[in-house]
Amino acid sequence: MAKADFGAGLKEVEPTFDCMFKLLIIGNSSVGKTSFLFRYADDSFSPAFVSTVGIDFKVKTVYRDTKRIKLQIWDTAGQERYRTITTAYYRGAMGFVLMYDITNEESFNAVQDWATQIKTYSLDSAQVILVGNKCDRQGERVVTLLRGKGLAQQLGFEYVETSAKENTNVRRVFDRLVDVILANMPQAGDADLPITSGAKATRLTDPPPEPPKNCAC
Repeated sequence: MAKADFGAGLKEVEPTFDCMFKLLIIGNSSVGKTSFLFRYADDSFSPAFVSTVGIDFKVKTVYRDTKRIKLQIWDTAGQERYRTITTAYYRGAMGFVLMYDITNEESFNAVQDWATQIKTYSLDSAQVILVGNKCDRQGERVVTLLRGKGLAQQLGFEYVETSAKENTNVRRVFDRLVDVILANMPQAGDADLPITSGAKATRLTDPPPEPPKNCAC
């Protein structure tokens, strides 16, 4: 009897991406980090507030020229008691969305501390975009556009105002972050970072680019 060739017909599995960028969304609790990520990843929004416990992430694939880039986007808890856990994930991160709520002065005042943590725990080459979220709530605004832009300039970050609820500039933030990382990392093709085992991920494919939306920015 001939021996069965169990390897017959099997092909070597090829990677589904050319490189991977680890991104973190950070900022105080309740500024809208989770809603921001869900809007980008699932194009969904829920008005219900559920505080993130620890850290979680989603995975999305975007395209730049001929490159397939996997984005590993981490949603971090903003509470002080989780700070030790979340800062451990800064290592290896290539980009940060540093978020505050334009209707919350305290979250804006905390931006400097978050920026210091990025400088302390992340790569020197990590790129940062400062995001003023909830710009759909103009009647409740306490942090002016001028102050937001001024702080971003002081810290050396780009600045965008967004609304996860209205889907304003959400994708623009991630598109810009990817482009800046690529522009500053000629060897981005070697930036393959492992996914932490046991974490829950959602894999998605990016649709064609959308035009940027205006939100007083």
